[in-house]
Amino acid sequence: MLVHAALRSVGPIIGGADVVVSALRDVVGSQGTILGYTDWLSEDDVPADPGARAEISPFDPLTSRANRDNGWFPEMLRTTPRARRSGNPGASMTALGGRAEWFTADHALDYGYGPNSPLGKLVEVDGKTLLLGCDWAKMTIQHHAEHLANIPHRIKRYEAPLLVDGKTVWRQFEEFDTSHSPDGLPEDYFVTVVTEFLATGKGWRGGIGAAPSVLVRAKEIVPFAVSWLEAYFGR
Repeated sequence: MLVHAALRSVGPIIGGADVVVSALRDVVGSQGTILGYTDWLSEDDVPADPGARAEISPFDPLTSRANRDNGWFPEMLRTTPRARRSGNPGASMTALGGRAEWFTADHALDYGYGPNSPLGKLVEVDGKTLLLGCDWAKMTIQHHAEHLANIPHRIKRYEAPLLVDGKTVWRQFEEFDTSHSPDGLPEDYFVTVVTEFLATGKGWRGGIGAAPSVLVRAKEIVPFAVSWLEAYFGR
């Protein structure tokens, strides 16, 4: 289950926010796996000046912090004992539970939201996505649908430092631009897709504590989003 969480929306929690992770693990069971979208540096954090670049520590799945724009939950999940993290810096996912190693292994370094990614694996095993009190625009699985859809894409190329055999290596990455909607689409179209998907009667809506939440099957919403995108562009 891929989880996006606005922890404050849950309300007061006896024992603190770590209890949310424990509760999610209880729900999925000992063989289940919790995923979080970790990401890493934003583009604004990578300077063009070579001297300044030398001061940036390379991406290390074991120690690099989650992107702060994704809230507290991914970093909390990443630092939970026995959590694992995938090796694509910008598209990195953290996994905790029965199949954590499998979900995070062999994450493609280019086009990291495609089939060779934790998102592709989530669809493969009929996993779910939970929006726990957060904006519906946060449903990252839709980036996987963007990758699969036959639509115009903006290509993003950027460099980031990796830790390779104990040394810092700057590598160029190529990716569909997930920071912006494909040309011709409103920036908040994720919300529209989720709204129309739930209107079909699929998915679940309810409360977790005080947090209004949505749960959907990846195998259902991904093809729905692909069809929605291709219909929008007349493909």
